[in-house]
Amino acid sequence: MGGQESFIYSFVARGTMVLAEYTEFTGNFPAIAAQCLQKLPSSNNKFTYKCDHHIFNFLVEDGYAYCVVAKESVGKQISIAFLERIKADFKKRYGGGKADTAAAKSLNKEFGPLMKEHMQYIIDHADEIEKLLKVKAQVSEVKSIMLENIDKTIERGENLTNLNDKAEELRYSAQEFKKQGTQIRRKMWGKAQSIACYSGLQASPKRCTTAWAWRTPPT
Repeated sequence: MGGQESFIYSFVARGTMVLAEYTEFTGNFPAIAAQCLQKLPSSNNKFTYKCDHHIFNFLVEDGYAYCVVAKESVGKQISIAFLERIKADFKKRYGGGKADTAAAKSLNKEFGPLMKEHMQYIIDHADEIEKLLKVKAQVSEVKSIMLENIDKTIERGENLTNLNDKAEELRYSAQEFKKQGTQIRRKMWGKAQSIACYSGLQASPKRCTTAWAWRTPPT
């Protein structure tokens, strides 16, 4: 499935001013996203809204809002992974005050195509990303359980041997999960290299031909 068939629209905004946006479809989703943006709390957080079989995902951080509108079938964590990716790229390119004075939609030409690339990357690697997120969640869960067990051991005044055993168990679990994450990331890197080589042989990219009632591809 192509990224542009799953992710419909995306933007980066400073406050309520959109600095860069990208879409290959026409529809009312930019207007709805803009309405949601006006109502977003200013605190750093993630927000999700559902409207007309589309999910409007927002990531707010340090006065900037990152948005992606996705098909209902796209998992929330995949959308968040996309937002984290464009946030990192945007901050890398426009950090240090560069984006603080940018005019509305003045970054479309430069950052819009990059948003398209990030959309495609996330969809192409959706399975691997979900596995990584699962491993990350497992690490957090194991760490929480083990730390709780260590705290209980200390509270009960058990001997240091038991405490050392529990600490060693925590270290072993962390190493195993780290190994899984490294294997998945290496697999993603290999696939990305294959895709890049294949794309270089293409004469032209395939155009999206999917048509929806609320969004249609450009002609």
